Amino acid sequence: MKHSIKKQMVITFMAVMTGIIALCWIINNLFLETFYIRNKAGAITNAYIRINEAASYGNITSEEFDLELRMICDTYNIGIVVIDAESKTIKSSSRNVETLIKRLYDNVFAPDSKMEYLEENDRYSLAASMDKLTLTEYIEMWGVLDNGNMFFIRSPIESIRNSVNISNRFLGYVGITGTIISAFLIWFATGKITKPIMELKDISEKMTKLDFETKYNSRGINEIDLLGERMNVLSEALKKTISELKTANNELQRDIEKKDELEEMRKEFLSNVSHELKTPIALIQGYAEGLREGINDDAESREFYCDVIIDESSKMNIMVKKLLDLNELEFGNDVVVMERFDIVAMIENFLISAEILIEQNNIILKHKAHAPIYVWADEFKTEEVVRNFFSNAVNHAAGDRVIEIKYNLTKDNDTNTVRISVFNTGEPIPEEALPHIWEKFYKADKARTREYGGSGVGLSIVKAIMESMNQQYGVINYTNGVEFWFELETK
Repeated sequence: MKHSIKKQMVITFMAVMTGIIALCWIINNLFLETFYIRNKAGAITNAYIRINEAASYGNITSEEFDLELRMICDTYNIGIVVIDAESKTIKSSSRNVETLIKRLYDNVFAPDSKMEYLEENDRYSLAASMDKLTLTEYIEMWGVLDNGNMFFIRSPIESIRNSVNISNRFLGYVGITGTIISAFLIWFATGKITKPIMELKDISEKMTKLDFETKYNSRGINEIDLLGERMNVLSEALKKTISELKTANNELQRDIEKKDELEEMRKEFLSNVSHELKTPIALIQGYAEGLREGINDDAESREFYCDVIIDESSKMNIMVKKLLDLNELEFGNDVVVMERFDIVAMIENFLISAEILIEQNNIILKHKAHAPIYVWADEFKTEEVVRNFFSNAVNHAAGDRVIEIKYNLTKDNDTNTVRISVFNTGEPIPEEALPHIWEKFYKADKARTREYGGSGVGLSIVKAIMESMNQQYGVINYTNGVEFWFELETK
């Protein structure tokens, strides 16, 4: 791979480590010597402060101070001498007392012009100097304590430049070794990081080929696992979207294929309308010609002829209206308005308007009072379904001539529904006719349908309305009658 993250991480780490080591080497060269000298000067200044305090409190010769002074001198490799006005030694930490005293006097009375002063005030002087005999560098402090005694403190400076060189070489060896070892460790460590990334890469390649079956096995540890989980979600979303697109495409293909079928349906519709209107038109024409030719001159015959014409015209008008309504429903031109209403109250209001129809047909109505049931549906279309079922029940009621309207509530985890059923006593529908009763112009009993003026369109309208609201409907045969039903959602 041209730009491997694994290689990039190792190269970046090695570059950073090399830069840090080089920076440390430069800092060592520039500042280590100065830092070392200042550290020595600080140790000497602290020693002076303790000696001055001990001299001021008069315990400079005590055993406790001897122990403390020895620890300071051993820790920082310091030599100390304190003398009084008569050059008598009061405190010394070195066997070479005479050397220290001589050096004190030299610094006080004949200072070296090449001496490098680090600090100077009215109490003491601090400077870096060179012993001309031994060629050893020292940091020296001399002056007068608060009690009037003179003091001299010095500490040899090891070959700081040599130490800096040694330190730099050691830093280089350690840095190079550490960088190489770390590079190998990072090479293997990054493998654990790049492995899931490569897995995601393979999954993405399969997704480009519309293969969504492979999933990332997330361990839920870091951001890469989170990305993998998101990739799984994306995969499912793409899979669902493509499925929906394929479904839509399939539906489009079906719509194209049905284009010719719609034309056939139009022709069939016109044929059925022509067939259904042929009989009433022939009757109207025949009776109208009879009136014109005066076949019967008596008033009673003329009135009978006129009643037939009016009755047939009314039937034609109703049938045309129903056909237009059915046409609107089947072609989806009628908008379904979903609203919440009380189905019990709606049916009660309908039954009040149908009282005359019930009395004229000697119907025994059974409809128990029920608590309000609120449903989601198109109220106008739902009333049309009830009207068609009830009219159908009235026209086919026989025997005891009972019509019963019932409500059956159903509750489950997904939906709550109510089933409204309209039962009428009479002859069951023939089994061979059951699959066809919802078809346009189908009449199970043509003679009876003709008798009450049925058009064979009512149940087709029910079918179209219920399917437009995506709800269930059906019919049940009983030995003593027939029950038509439909369902609506209550939540």
